[in-house]
Amino acid sequence: MARIVIIGAGMSGLAAASRLATLGHRVTVCEAGGTYGGMVGRYERDGFAFDTGPGLLALPAVYRDLALKTGKEPLEELVDLAPVDPESRHLFPDGTCVTLPNASRGGVSQALDEAFGAGSGARWSAVMNHGRTVWEATRRPLLEEPLPADRKFLGTDPYPVPARHGLARLRRPHPWSLEHVAARELDSHPGLSALLFEPAVRYGFTPAEAPAGATVLPYMEQSFGVWYVRGGLRALADAVFRRCELRKVGFRFDTPVTRVVVEGGRAVGVETADGRIDADLVVSAMDAAALRRHGLVEWPGAPSGVGEPQEVPGRFGVLLALRGPRPAGTAHRTVVHAADPAEEANALTLAVPPCGRPTVQVLRPDDPALRPDDGHESVVLTATVPAQGDVDWTAPGVADHYADRLLAHVDAAGLGLRERVLWRVVRTPEDTRRETGALGGSVARPVLAGSSGWWLKPANESPVPGLYLVGGNAHPGGGLARVGMSACITAGLIGPS
Repeated sequence: MARIVIIGAGMSGLAAASRLATLGHRVTVCEAGGTYGGMVGRYERDGFAFDTGPGLLALPAVYRDLALKTGKEPLEELVDLAPVDPESRHLFPDGTCVTLPNASRGGVSQALDEAFGAGSGARWSAVMNHGRTVWEATRRPLLEEPLPADRKFLGTDPYPVPARHGLARLRRPHPWSLEHVAARELDSHPGLSALLFEPAVRYGFTPAEAPAGATVLPYMEQSFGVWYVRGGLRALADAVFRRCELRKVGFRFDTPVTRVVVEGGRAVGVETADGRIDADLVVSAMDAAALRRHGLVEWPGAPSGVGEPQEVPGRFGVLLALRGPRPAGTAHRTVVHAADPAEEANALTLAVPPCGRPTVQVLRPDDPALRPDDGHESVVLTATVPAQGDVDWTAPGVADHYADRLLAHVDAAGLGLRERVLWRVVRTPEDTRRETGALGGSVARPVLAGSSGWWLKPANESPVPGLYLVGGNAHPGGGLARVGMSACITAGLIGPS
């Protein structure tokens, strides 16, 4: 039985703790804040409740596996999990509306033909078939297995680029981006291009920097479905925390770790304000860059990808408490697409003001647990924006002014929310930074094949013996499913007691 200290009680820390305790280790979790869940937060007021982080779950198989491996009950006995149907409703600047079914590629193709004309669904399906090729090539090395020592293959995008002909064969091939995919395979169709770009923008990638392999993101959502946990995603954090308690994991809240103790070249515990905690192994769910930046640990050299640049975009959210019932037939997830995609991309990459009419995700769950009664509705708006640093979100009036612009943008698309607002709460990247320690409040991106090595996440086994890394800024990257995968990979590396 090894003594293991885990730094951070976010979802990756909870998942790692429950798995390692099940393997027979004695696990203690130190959390700087007063509660668990990390990004999977919750805000409650006047009978309304809101997810302050992710609101939907992709690849629930990750948490099904966690539930089965750490106890006898399947995930569906721990939380009320249901597919979202329709998966999403999309509103475009020209007034076009497309409603996409959940986990039905045939249904998506039919919906696109009806909205954009015959042949649109076939073109989209061809791109999604290429996304399947990326998925099959990268699923194991990028999601299920430890990061290999030789990582050159990560710079090779498995997206099947069409063969070149004529004089083009003599030129050195240039890696394709999502922009190239949209131009070459979707004829730059505004609606189809916006659908292709939206999942990448959600993670803070612009179409020009996201590799063609980012087509795997919409492929995964449309093939495996999108799911909702009744009561909000916070209920999933509650379930994993209860599993940790069942496995006798010890928790120390309001206990920030001030240093990882390294003796004889090996991690042997942590220092906290309450004193030293000795351990045989340390697992950090903190941002790996923050570990080094704040002097919590020193290791030789600078591992590739140990920290992303601070200008990585963040998320801006508006929590809306609305008077009046949720309209019949309202989609759980509506996406109001950017009025000017080029302006949005510039705002995410250049030192310019945030895009006034960006891509906005509107979550409107039909969940009585999130509202005081059926005469009210809770709604969350989310947009990807420059992180704290590029924009001073704490400056007086900046956040509220931007929230006004988002509301005007979605209402111009026909949602009619502003006139129903009882009150609202605005959340900026600075809130994310303060609550989770993410540098600049930035989005934790997934690892994508073909990405520049600059975005490569550090391996789960750090250069310091005895120190392991999990979470959105460790392999395989950000997103609720991926942080669960990082915990699974790390538990496999450590093994049973």
